[in-house]
Amino acid sequence: MTATGDLAPAVEAILAAARERTPPESGRVSVDPRSLSDAIAGATADGRVPVIAEIKPTSPTTEGHRSDDPVELARSMVDGGATALSVLTEPDHFGGSIETLRAIRAAVDVPVLRKDFILTEDQLDAVEADLVLLIVRFVGDDLADLLAAAQDRGFQVLVEGHTVPEVERALDAGASIVGVNNRDLGALEVDLRTFERVAPTVPKDVTLVAESGIQGPADVRRMRAAGADALLVGSSIMAGDVARRTKQLVEAEQ
Repeated sequence: MTATGDLAPAVEAILAAARERTPPESGRVSVDPRSLSDAIAGATADGRVPVIAEIKPTSPTTEGHRSDDPVELARSMVDGGATALSVLTEPDHFGGSIETLRAIRAAVDVPVLRKDFILTEDQLDAVEADLVLLIVRFVGDDLADLLAAAQDRGFQVLVEGHTVPEVERALDAGASIVGVNNRDLGALEVDLRTFERVAPTVPKDVTLVAESGIQGPADVRRMRAAGADALLVGSSIMAGDVARRTKQLVEAEQ
């Protein structure tokens, strides 16, 4: 059962498209993932902020469309110091594809997150990735089963919430990597105080990722001070020279 309610029209449209997506015919995947926790530890040991840089050609919350070769963008982000990459595979509203993710993962040696709106178990089998995203508000009562199904395939799983109750549900389901989205999917408004409110409820042994609204080094330092182990950053990196912008965030604490 999918739990939504009071979502912005753009988000409702994304979910409607996800529900209608044809299940893959490739069969069940089995993944040997690159470890996000090891990558985060390595970046931290090197004095770098662990940044998960996101490749998304477009978005309902941003203007314009980026038509650069996504593989070259990915390489530039890694050259800028990205610890991991997030790749949109949602085609209708973000311009993503599973083919793009497949090509990027083959071209880089960092962990790659599949960023999509996964609602059913068969949607996990669309493509191999190191991590997949599950959004608590969208999957509802199916969270624990989907998390177990993803892990059984070898995926690491980033479980995303926006509120304390959502994050508590993620933890109760067994999530070991939790993302706190600063964007309210009801109003599509971003508030960095969201992470600051929710982060104290997450145990220290859980990898905690701050998502959305991180514009520059000051925001990086603010989220890190609030407890973020890593930061997922998309729009502010995609808005310019991706290598330079990634490097600015990675070096924010130096």
